[in-house]
Amino acid sequence: VQLQASGGGLVQAGASLRLSCTASGRTFSTYAIGWFRQGPGKEREFVSAINWSGSNAVYSDSVKGRFTISRDNDAKTVFLMMNSLKSEDTAVYYCGACPRGPRSERIWYDFWGPGTLVTVSS
Repeated sequence: VQLQASGGGLVQAGASLRLSCTASGRTFSTYAIGWFRQGPGKEREFVSAINWSGSNAVYSDSVKGRFTISRDNDAKTVFLMMNSLKSEDTAVYYCGACPRGPRSERIWYDFWGPGTLVTVSS
């Protein structure tokens, strides 16, 4: 599975952005997909993940209630809708594919795509 994240940009605090993670490969629909982020000088951290069917999703405490993950298996795309953005959401966002999930630990993810930069100005 090859992944490509897109949709990042520069926004003001309180704004919204929708990230997309588009995949190639016939097995996309069998993978859970997770979003992680890495802020300046920080470790990569878990944001959200969704299982293969879209029926189960998990979120980090820092984004719960503000971010929503969803997927469209026909389009081979997972979305991360980010509302009420804060300056602390500034990071490079990565999507990864995990054979079982949703999982919040990086160790379970087999495939990663290049990230997309989100910058939130206060």
